[in-house]
Amino acid sequence: MDGSVPGAARPGYKLKITKKADSPPVAGRRRFFKYRDLGVADATDGAVRAQVMEAVTGMTEPTGWHVHHCEAQFIYVLKGWVTLEFEDGSQHRMEAGDSGLIPGGMKHNEIATSDDVEILELSVPGPMGTTPCDPPPGMG
Repeated sequence: MDGSVPGAARPGYKLKITKKADSPPVAGRRRFFKYRDLGVADATDGAVRAQVMEAVTGMTEPTGWHVHHCEAQFIYVLKGWVTLEFEDGSQHRMEAGDSGLIPGGMKHNEIATSDDVEILELSVPGPMGTTPCDPPPGMG
């Protein structure tokens, strides 16, 4: 058995192995995080982006309500915790081992983190813009 699926074509992605020592910090959205790009965007021609966000200090203030311009953002908490609130009125404290899929365009706000939080973040497609927005009605 060769592991192939009848009728399926292999995507045009490239193999990409990234060593932590070979992935220097890159610019990011928040000053209380340092960001490390994992090279996935290059390997997928921008179809997927993967990075690790690591606390420089604990969150000093909420990020403010915002949306991301992508189809979806996936986060997986590697270490510590983060608390997020969403436009549907829910609030979630996510700890190491927890994950979440945030649909593109969904309003959300990061309101607190541990001092040692580390998060793996993926976005589809790879380029992901962020725009501040007004809070949902009744959520100041």
